[in-house]
Amino acid sequence: MTFLIPLIVFLGVLFLFASFFVVKQETAAIIERFGKFQGVKHSGLHLKLPVIDQIAKRLNLRIQQLDVMIDTKTLDNVFIKMKISVQYQVIRSQVGDAYYRLENPENQITSFVFDVVRAEVPKLKLDDVFVRKDDIAVAVKGELQDAMNSYGYDIIKALVTDIDPDEQVKHAMNRINAAEREKTAAEYESEAQRIRIVAVAKAEAESKKLQGQGIADQRREIAKGLEESVRMLSNVEINSIEASSLIVVTQHYDTLQAIGASNRSNLVLLPNSPTAASSMLNDLVVAMTTANTVNETTQGKYIPPTKDKYNQEK
Repeated sequence: MTFLIPLIVFLGVLFLFASFFVVKQETAAIIERFGKFQGVKHSGLHLKLPVIDQIAKRLNLRIQQLDVMIDTKTLDNVFIKMKISVQYQVIRSQVGDAYYRLENPENQITSFVFDVVRAEVPKLKLDDVFVRKDDIAVAVKGELQDAMNSYGYDIIKALVTDIDPDEQVKHAMNRINAAEREKTAAEYESEAQRIRIVAVAKAEAESKKLQGQGIADQRREIAKGLEESVRMLSNVEINSIEASSLIVVTQHYDTLQAIGASNRSNLVLLPNSPTAASSMLNDLVVAMTTANTVNETTQGKYIPPTKDKYNQEK
């Protein structure tokens, strides 16, 4: 009898401790009584009947993420790997459905993701898959939301986090991109070359124009100088023929002096005589007289030129 009282006290204390249990924050406890669903207990201190009531499962109420890897094919027959991240959560008011109606919710979500992605991606080309990945994510979320709500799960978000084509396809895309950039660079280089050529041509044309103007101005000044020289020699009773001969001789020797001043010039001396300047001038006068005669002939005033006339005047 003395041992019975401590045993009863011990069993009483054990029974009391077994009657209380604690549920953590963002967690729900499924209570069963003799294997039948009794209720759901949320965070806090709770009381249950020992031995009769059992905690069947503690469900996590926080947002969870499931990553699904899918192999699929695009409209242009390119095989790609896609990573779909699904964020889901147990609905607080449907904890019993989330526990009892689905054996493995992750497998269920994976099946729906495979079904939606393999129905949407084959409609798109590879480039469109990258551009419209948000549309694929929206389609996945919409399909999962309708299917999983009845099982006590809420789909928070569906994300397409990775699109990985075959290695050969990626290399081909990189080559296409590189070729396009090289084409653009070549076009810019060609345009720059054209601009340089046009600029050089304009500069050369401007240079030739200025050079021609310079030569014309030089010849104009030489003509003025010759005219002034002839006028000055006429003032000292030297006729125009003698003045012209003197100027021709002076220019002749000035030319020889200019050629001899340079050590890189080549000079060819033709047979010459003291009367070379006079002969040169004589030939020049005959040519000018002939040109004048032709001009007068066209006007109906023809006077035959004679070389003796020039010699007589001289």
